[in-house]
Amino acid sequence: MRGKTAEDRDLIALLDPVAEDAGFEIVRLRLMGGEAARRLQIMAERPDGSMNVEDCARLSRAVSVLMDEADPIPGEYTLEVSSPGIDRPLTRLKDFTVNEGLEARIELDRVAEGRKRFRGILAGTESQDGQDMVAVDLEGEEHTALVPFAWIIEAKLIINDQLLKLGADRRAAELSLSGAEDGAEITEE
Repeated sequence: MRGKTAEDRDLIALLDPVAEDAGFEIVRLRLMGGEAARRLQIMAERPDGSMNVEDCARLSRAVSVLMDEADPIPGEYTLEVSSPGIDRPLTRLKDFTVNEGLEARIELDRVAEGRKRFRGILAGTESQDGQDMVAVDLEGEEHTALVPFAWIIEAKLIINDQLLKLGADRRAAELSLSGAEDGAEITEE
C-alpha cells in the first residue's frame, strides 16, 4: 500500500534506508505521469508522526543525492516531499493503531464481510490465525468488522470535526515545543 506499482515498491526499497538514516519513515511513495512529465511524490514523517517544512527539505536533499547516484528513473522527473497531512493515507499497520478512534474510509481488493468498501471508526488491529487484521466499527452494525490488512488497497482518514480538533491540538503542541526549543518562555494563563 505504501507503493501501488512494482516501480513504486522498488523505489521504496531503495529509499527506505535513506529516509531512516535521516530520521524519517516513508508513509507513501508514488511515481506518477508519463515519460515526459514524471513526478515522484514521497509522503514521510518522523517516527512520532511529525513533519515540518524543514524536515521535508532535509529529506528531499538526502533522497536527491541517492537518486542522482543510482539514477533509477529514466528521464527527467520532479521530486515532491511532503507530510501525510491531516486526512492522511493509512498505509502501514501501525497507522490503524495510532489513529484508533478516528473515522476512516477503507477499500479492499476483494470482498470481506460482504463488501469491498468500509467507512467507520478505527478500532485497532489484531492478529488472527497469523494474519494482521484491521478492526472497524461500522455505523449501524453491532459487531466490529475485521478486515485483513493485506487486502487493503487504499485507506484514508476522513476529515471531520474530531480530526480537525486533533490537528489543531497537535499543531499548538508543536508550536509550544518549538518556542521552548528557541528559548522562548512559555506561560500558562
